[in-house]
Amino acid sequence: MRNSNIIIREIEQKDNAQIEAAIRGCFHEYEIPLVGTAYEDAETPRMFESYQNKNEVYYVVELDGKVFGGAGIQPLKDFETEVCEIQKMYFAPEVRGKGIGKPLFEKCMEAAKTMGYKQCYLETIPNLKAAIHIYETFGFKHLEAPLGNTGHNACGIWMLKNL
Repeated sequence: MRNSNIIIREIEQKDNAQIEAAIRGCFHEYEIPLVGTAYEDAETPRMFESYQNKNEVYYVVELDGKVFGGAGIQPLKDFETEVCEIQKMYFAPEVRGKGIGKPLFEKCMEAAKTMGYKQCYLETIPNLKAAIHIYETFGFKHLEAPLGNTGHNACGIWMLKNL
């Protein structure tokens, strides 16, 4: 990483408001639809509480004591138990371009393997080109249709990787 003040750690309850602000800010900045996306998910305002079950984790990116982004792993809803989903990977402008995306993604992939998942799924939208590039670099393959029941019908890109 290019900035040694950046820490990747598991989410804590005190992080809820800051991670919600980081997530929601990206939607306005990148003109991502607010309906049919993580913007309207019930767990977005309560991320800590939403990642407390078995086989799930959410990591935040902290810079100088403030949370500016994160990503998490949960079982893919209404799908096979050996498939997880990388969820809510968003970064505020303050930490973009500092080399944090790949290490955070690697941490999520390692967590998924440790939890026993065999495949990892994700959804995104076409205008998040930097994120799509990271996913492709990690070996995610494009799918023709979505898997599971994420409720994110505004996402038009679906990808899957064997772990």
